[in-house]
Amino acid sequence: MSRRVVRQSKFRHVFGQAAKADQAYEDIRVSKVTWDSSFCAVNPKFLAIIVEAGGGGAFIVLPLAKTGRVDKNHPLVTGHTGPVLDIDWCPHNDNVIASASDDTTVMVWQIPDYTPVRNITEPIITLEGHSKRVGILSWHPTARNVLLSAGGDNVILIWNVGTGEVLLSLDNMHPDVIHSVCWNNIGSLLATTCKDKTLRIIDPRKGQVVAERFAAHEGMRPMRAVFTRQGHIFTTGFTRMSQRELGLWDPNNFEEPVALQEMDTSNGVLLPFYDSDSSIVYLCGKGDSSIRYFEITDEPPFVHYLNTFSSKEPQRGMGFMPKRGLDVSKCEIARFYKLHERKCEPIIMTVPRKSDLFQDDLYPDTPGPEAALEAEEWLSGQDAEPVLISLRDGYVPAKNRELRVTKRNILDVRPPAGPRRSQSASDALSSPTLETLLEEIKGLRAQVQAQEQRITALENMLCELVDGTD
Repeated sequence: MSRRVVRQSKFRHVFGQAAKADQAYEDIRVSKVTWDSSFCAVNPKFLAIIVEAGGGGAFIVLPLAKTGRVDKNHPLVTGHTGPVLDIDWCPHNDNVIASASDDTTVMVWQIPDYTPVRNITEPIITLEGHSKRVGILSWHPTARNVLLSAGGDNVILIWNVGTGEVLLSLDNMHPDVIHSVCWNNIGSLLATTCKDKTLRIIDPRKGQVVAERFAAHEGMRPMRAVFTRQGHIFTTGFTRMSQRELGLWDPNNFEEPVALQEMDTSNGVLLPFYDSDSSIVYLCGKGDSSIRYFEITDEPPFVHYLNTFSSKEPQRGMGFMPKRGLDVSKCEIARFYKLHERKCEPIIMTVPRKSDLFQDDLYPDTPGPEAALEAEEWLSGQDAEPVLISLRDGYVPAKNRELRVTKRNILDVRPPAGPRRSQSASDALSSPTLETLLEEIKGLRAQVQAQEQRITALENMLCELVDGTD
């Protein structure tokens, strides 16, 4: 008689649990825009949610500890003239968030540690380069100030947020709408999916498609792809019969899938959230009321079903907390922020352990908030592993660090000295005017700089006062 051997894994018993009612965020008018992004972004300091807004686009940012009913007059981040479609926190600065909009722009915002009194309306920088709506954002995992955006113009732009310049434009690789873009863990390659049903691996700095697979999933509905720790590509999509399906692919051999599994017949796009520390992928379908999770290993069948967290309410979107924001004392290995129609509810994934000691096997060193490279180093061809931190003593977020943008100023570029022309009457009239304008601009710039320093000093004083009263 053959005995079934049970697979050994410390993640075989991962349990999901919704947080208590008083830990939820109530009275939030979650956006009703029909767009397949997660509508929610979270880091160890803040929770950001795209919300309904009259006459433009907005999102709300709440300090993580500010649970309960949200004041209806709570300030919003408003500045876009069209609906916000995606938001993403900077991995190297917990106070910086980017937003993408139907209005074709990307805006980068500095969020203060204290709660502002009025709406935040002034981004640090507005990035203009797309000709149609921008629906996908993704910060580079290891290089400072490098942000990727993808738009309805089928173009991927990679920006240096510190200067506002486009570093790279990938504009002839996708003949149709881009559905998803994902960096690998060192940010040297991109995995993209497109409406033309093709999964592509792109080297952005060479501007080349290094591998591609047509119809990784045969259905017409959107496909998603993420890189795994082993360098494989995990995908979600639909069969020809509109069944949801997941796949695992080796980019070095795209002919045959490493694994392919049919799931169910729901029509919600499955959003994959991958945790490289545990190699667990969590699948959250828009409109589903469950989170399914799988462990990806080197042994057949390679994608191992672990469990399903189910609840009554369907999800409108989902935020995924970085590892450094988790409570290691409770063996918490993942935390989701599930969007309902009017609230956001944390869902906690734990591996129950009897010991109160730090569980080294559950918490390998994880990417911290320090960038490994500068934007220029990455662009020149350098790659670096993420800078890792230990979670043994928990993680305490750093104080507000300001993102400085240094735009190249065309007025500072003097014209080359050439042979003098004989001055016409119009030249004689325009010269002093131009000099006067330059002088005025110089004076105004000095004034603005002085006011900025004063604002920063006042904000720091406010932070100290708030910290003192906590």
